Amino acid sequence: MKSILKNTISSNKKYTSNGKVASYIPELKKANQDDLGICIIDKNNNMYCAGDYNKKFTIQSISKPIVLALALMDNEWEYVFSKVGMEPSGDPFNSIMKLETNDTKKPCNPMINAGAIATTALIKGKDLQEKEERMISFFRKLAKNDSLQINEDVYKSEKLTGDRNRAMGYLLKNDGFIEGDVEEVLDLYFKQCSIEIDTVDLARIGLLFANYGIDMETGERIISEDISRMVKTFMVTCGMYDASGEFALKVGIPAKSGVGGGIMASVPKRMGIGVFGPALDKKGNSIAGLKILEDLSKKLELNIF
Repeated sequence: MKSILKNTISSNKKYTSNGKVASYIPELKKANQDDLGICIIDKNNNMYCAGDYNKKFTIQSISKPIVLALALMDNEWEYVFSKVGMEPSGDPFNSIMKLETNDTKKPCNPMINAGAIATTALIKGKDLQEKEERMISFFRKLAKNDSLQINEDVYKSEKLTGDRNRAMGYLLKNDGFIEGDVEEVLDLYFKQCSIEIDTVDLARIGLLFANYGIDMETGERIISEDISRMVKTFMVTCGMYDASGEFALKVGIPAKSGVGGGIMASVPKRMGIGVFGPALDKKGNSIAGLKILEDLSKKLELNIF
């Protein structure tokens, strides 16, 4: 496996020159476009890594399935999906258009920004501090890493430049899809996107979802089987932005990407995968990371379909 990963990194490194690092959040422009790494943790807890697997980066939109799981644990699922839909949008992740043009004005799904903001608003806590503490504790538990922290520079950069997300938040508030203080909801959303991780953290979280919410090492159930199944289904249908259909056809693995360059994948009952490559394609996915997962899906027969 180590040899396969090393060769896969080497053969796909060339694609990093075809993408660009995210620039709409100023702090993300500091990433090294040539970085590329991967970590796989299998069902027997064997870990295999290659390339720049231990480089730190912010989780960005990969936080969305994790926060969705927390929101579903905090609330009845019928209530959650009264605030956010279940369908692919077919639009860019930061599109605001369907909040005005669809019949319900409800965000299409929890994997786009508008839907994720609505989902974040469902995290329980008596105040913003308690909600933040519960959120970061949940991330740490899933990643089995108590040192996970919010990257304050990225958080401040996101908050300073997050006018489109802010517009979404106020539209959602106006139409009754979020409750409470909009700025507090947005603050928590910016913080969840700014949690700093590496590919090992992503692989561990991906493995937990792959094992339907049970910790492989301890046997502890952390997330219910139903919630784990829902989250993976959203990852298949909506996890790779408006390239989700193509990814399902070519790769066929539940996965979620982020503009920090990460991709988290969960192969049911087999493995969790974390990939990092900050050079993005036009849809916001790691351009070399996609190629790596496509190659591995074929070599290791990972396609769930």
